[in-house]
Amino acid sequence: MVIQTFRTVRDMRAQVTAWKADGLRVGLVPTMGGLHAGHIALVQSALAQTDRVITTIFVNPTQFGAGEDLDSYPQTETEDSAKVADAGGHAMFIPSASEMYPSGFSTRVVVDGLTDCLCGVTRPGHMDGVSQVVTKLLNQAHADVAFFGEKDWQQLAVIKRLARDLDIDTEIRGVPTVRDDYGLALSSRNGYLNAEEIEIARKLNVVLKKAAYDIAAGGFAIDECMKAAKALMKAGFDKVDYVECRDAETLELIDKADGRSCRIFAAAHVGRARLIDNHQVN
Repeated sequence: MVIQTFRTVRDMRAQVTAWKADGLRVGLVPTMGGLHAGHIALVQSALAQTDRVITTIFVNPTQFGAGEDLDSYPQTETEDSAKVADAGGHAMFIPSASEMYPSGFSTRVVVDGLTDCLCGVTRPGHMDGVSQVVTKLLNQAHADVAFFGEKDWQQLAVIKRLARDLDIDTEIRGVPTVRDDYGLALSSRNGYLNAEEIEIARKLNVVLKKAAYDIAAGGFAIDECMKAAKALMKAGFDKVDYVECRDAETLELIDKADGRSCRIFAAAHVGRARLIDNHQVN
């Protein structure tokens, strides 16, 4: 099956307008390509909750910092489109950089408070780039609902906040993280890992689950749990950016759970891959 592909905002909007004129609800699944089962789960969630689904592919340069993997990020448009088509998706939006950022583009979108921690610290400018491109995609598509994976929990929190603050009339929904049989969160960057590195990467979820259990069980101070988790990760990973317990909504650091909804967040490097994950403290 050949899926409908749009390269310009005008053409995509025309199709969305036609769908809505027919009374159809439209879902949006923004991605950077390199699609895996986690992305397809987003498409399937969108299909279950809306009538028409557009999947976007755009490797956004403004969310990559100096020395990061912008030039080597997976570019697999043909394969990605086939996967979305097989899942039942209705259309692709695959714009060029010049379509997204025309000459003279000078607007930034900054969400204070949610972007000055976690990946906002270890990847300076990254979250602002995410905010910028997602704001554009939401405004371009005018979808009823947009779907994002919970693996990038900070990103999800930022997008929910900017949609609320800027009165963007698109509902933002999170979709649970898809993992392999050993608990490793699926990521396009997992393709950088060799067999030995994959074994190390699979320890990340194990460490987070243990820390979350210890905190939920009581009797363990959060800071001690975080120190223990970081020590376990340092024994295998090449570099640990952070292991922190934060409020699930505000992303404020937590030193006592006290019944609050909180999650443990981690980012670590193994080989060429930087991996992120998070786990709810029940």
